[in-house]
Amino acid sequence: MSSRDAQQADWLRSVLEDKNAEKPAPIYAWNAANIGLKASTTDNAPARLPDGSDPERRRIFILGVGNLGRLFASSLAKLHNPNPPPITLVVHRRELLERWHANPGIEITRDGRVERSCVDANVEWWTEEKPVSGPLCEPGAGHGISNLIVATKAEDALPQADRLRGYLTSKSTVAFTQNGMCPMWPPQGADYSAHRWPRGDGPNWIACITTHGVTSSGPFQSVHASQAWCSVGPVLLNGQQSGGEFPAAYLINQLALAPHLDGKAVSRGDLWILQLEKLIINCVINPLTATLGCKNGGLFPPHADETLSRVIDSLIREASSVLQALVSDERISSEILEGRIMDQEYMKRLLERFSFGGLRAMVLDVGVKVRDNTSSMLQDVRAGKTTEIRAFNGWLVETAALLDPNLRLPTHERLISMVEAGITLKHDEIGCLLASTT
Repeated sequence: MSSRDAQQADWLRSVLEDKNAEKPAPIYAWNAANIGLKASTTDNAPARLPDGSDPERRRIFILGVGNLGRLFASSLAKLHNPNPPPITLVVHRRELLERWHANPGIEITRDGRVERSCVDANVEWWTEEKPVSGPLCEPGAGHGISNLIVATKAEDALPQADRLRGYLTSKSTVAFTQNGMCPMWPPQGADYSAHRWPRGDGPNWIACITTHGVTSSGPFQSVHASQAWCSVGPVLLNGQQSGGEFPAAYLINQLALAPHLDGKAVSRGDLWILQLEKLIINCVINPLTATLGCKNGGLFPPHADETLSRVIDSLIREASSVLQALVSDERISSEILEGRIMDQEYMKRLLERFSFGGLRAMVLDVGVKVRDNTSSMLQDVRAGKTTEIRAFNGWLVETAALLDPNLRLPTHERLISMVEAGITLKHDEIGCLLASTT
């Protein structure tokens, strides 16, 4: 199924309607000197590579220093090798640049102990605003961006990467870390890349699925509440190699090896499947806890009543119908799963994995493991921030429309409306409100 012969996602339609594809506005990388502060004497410069090539290709830029950005930065900074990758943290406000200069470093509390790292990392603020004093620099300082981790909220991920497209080349790798589905999966990803890089010299796109529980305790401070795992792999590669290796391999390996992430490099097909499963977990736990104002464990026995359990079952059953239709659509699954769709036993197992029973068992299992955690959506609601409901349940509803206009998800649609309206309910009330759709 190509997005050209199906309803296009709103974000893709807006990109394709943009005729200014190759002329993005310049971005300026502000540092301490641009705001009248004395620059750090530590330049965080990597050592020259043994082959004499540009050492800046090892630099990892982390865009977004919220909970996930802090976790990734602190973990990458502790790589146990003689020459860990140089790191540049990219903040979204001038005030954060000032705050960092006054007290540099990321603090992660893990098992009751505070670990401080990244004190020598470069920190920049990327903006279209041209500085009036200090050095005039753009992202990558003339080298371009070789490795970019986008750790913003889901709705900001692609727009932020898109505004940086003038600094991304065929040697660049962009990693998305958000919950929800990576926007570069088929069918939309290839259409987006072809429009923005019509000569076929676009970057490599990868994704990292993270199951760690991380909560904020202040600017540049987080609590690693529950340690779990992450999987990283390719989503859309440009096919170009250097020295017999894809450029994306470097960032994938760094993320797989970083301490505290418990990372694992996986194939493209396996990454897609894992991301779909993680999406269903997010579609159930996040919006329900945001609406009920409870920790994750409040959704499951012994805290949940029979009515809430039926609501959860309805959400899972509707999600199962979308996932099974998705993998049954050969125009999509054949591109991602490649030769495995010819294996009837494999496809039978995958459909069972995405069945109501398979997904329900997975959600309940994860629910027990993360019962003491506060979901990211509830954290956003309490902080007065926009939620990621459109990236979770909204993705399911949109995908259902792409696959089959008659495939409806009334429970998810109702839950989206409730979250966006800021409705908070008690357990029995949410059961009554959704009962008409179950």
